[in-house]
Amino acid sequence: MGIIRYNPTSPGRRFQTVSDFANLTVDKPHKPLCATKKKTGGRNNLGRVTAWHRGGGGKRHYRIIDFKRDKMGVPAKVETIEYDPNRSARIALLKYADGQRRYIILPEGLKVGSEVTSGSDSEIKVGNALPLKDIPLGTVIHNVEIRKGQGGRLVRSAGSSAQLVAKDAKYAQIKLTSSEVRLIPIDCMATVGQVSNAEHENVSIGKAGRNRWMGKKPTVRGVAMNPIDHPLGGGEGKSSGGRPPCSPWGRPEGVKTRKNKRTDKYIVRRRK
Repeated sequence: MGIIRYNPTSPGRRFQTVSDFANLTVDKPHKPLCATKKKTGGRNNLGRVTAWHRGGGGKRHYRIIDFKRDKMGVPAKVETIEYDPNRSARIALLKYADGQRRYIILPEGLKVGSEVTSGSDSEIKVGNALPLKDIPLGTVIHNVEIRKGQGGRLVRSAGSSAQLVAKDAKYAQIKLTSSEVRLIPIDCMATVGQVSNAEHENVSIGKAGRNRWMGKKPTVRGVAMNPIDHPLGGGEGKSSGGRPPCSPWGRPEGVKTRKNKRTDKYIVRRRK
């Protein structure tokens, strides 16, 4: 996989780059595994905007992904590698020996025709899913569960990976991409390998219109507003704000907002 750069035929093209999509094998999804996805425009059930800067964008179907990998002991072959508009990683369509098909997040190195399995007796190779207690220390993993049977919650975006660094009778220690070390119950499932499409972070959007295609609306700077609309607004001439950056309601940027003290005991080492 690589990145395509364009000749600067217009200002928007000058710095624009796109993924070459070289590893994709089909251009349409498997319909039985697609669901409708309605847009909210950032509005809640009362019709009020509660998440700003959302709206517009192209229509998408949601691909139903198997995050649980709970089809134990049944081998499956990778049938196709596909694009998913709802996530940064690529996805793979598996065809199991019993004829069932499921989508999974594509790990780096998995190709069409590769065989994968789930369960404690699976081999330690890319794409196989096992409980943490059966994975050797130092193994690179992704799609990690937080609770047994819940399905993968951690390490699912393009290019991300975690590492299994320690184990005891009840918990495994996982070093996440952010360098945070976290305790996970040892019976939780994880998939071997790194998530595909690591080049995603190097893609340059290039122009504002491309963000609109993705359903992201423009953000107005606080210093460009009036005082009634934002704490940084107003001032004679162009002003730099005169105080640290904050939200329209005065909450400073960079202040920790984590309030879930119940799960603090599972964090061995924080990001910072």
